[in-house]
Order: sequence, then structure tokens, then C-alpha cells
Amino acid sequence: MARILVVDDAVFMRTILRDILTEADHEVVGEAATGEDAVERFSELRPDLVTMDLVMPGAGGIEALSRILDVDPDARVIIVSAVGQREDVETALDVGASDFLTKPFDKEKVVATVESVLSTVTGREAR
Repeated sequence: MARILVVDDAVFMRTILRDILTEADHEVVGEAATGEDAVERFSELRPDLVTMDLVMPGAGGIEALSRILDVDPDARVIIVSAVGQREDVETALDVGASDFLTKPFDKEKVVATVESVLSTVTGREAR
């Protein structure tokens, strides 16, 4: 079981991800609706994994990703994007995102991506 922070400006999307992740025996330790909140919550909670929406008010996903990696270079962040944001996804991967998911969510793909990212964590063990 991993401790996960879910970041998305849409409550509905956070709820869907939280439900998928808890069904897969992970613990959603926090949620955030903005990039600024994501960095603050990450610093407080130190989760094993973050799911991060790309497009949010204020600091977007790429900026928040960069700031989280400044806090912890080993942070594992899965970028969440809508179809058609390929260039932004590539930028996020270049910045240091661990992987990406596209909306709308496919439950099996979400779980497989989370498990894959968690299995590659070095120096940190998912709880």
C-alpha cells in the first residue's frame, strides 16, 4: 500500500482517482486543487506518490512538479492530462515526471501505472 497525494482542480476527478486508488488498497493521504497547494501538501505529507493534473489555476502541473522535485528529487509524480496535451506531457516527462495518465481514466491503466511507478522507486519503499 502506498500513500498518495491526488492533485486536480476538479473535485469530480479527484473523487474518481481517490476511489480507484483506495479500491486498489492505496491510501489517499491528501488532495490539492492547485499547484501551490500541491507543493505545500507534498512538503507536509511526504507521500510515496503524487498524481498531478497538468492544467490548474495558478501554478500548473509542470511548475508544481518542478517545485516538488526541488523539495525531494526522488519524488514520484504521475502527470494527468486530457487527450491532446501531448506536448505538455512530454515537457513534464523531461522535467522529471515518472509517468502519465490520460483523462478519461481507465481504472486498469491507472492501477497498472501506479504499480509500475511504485515498483521503480529506489531508495524509498512504498508503505
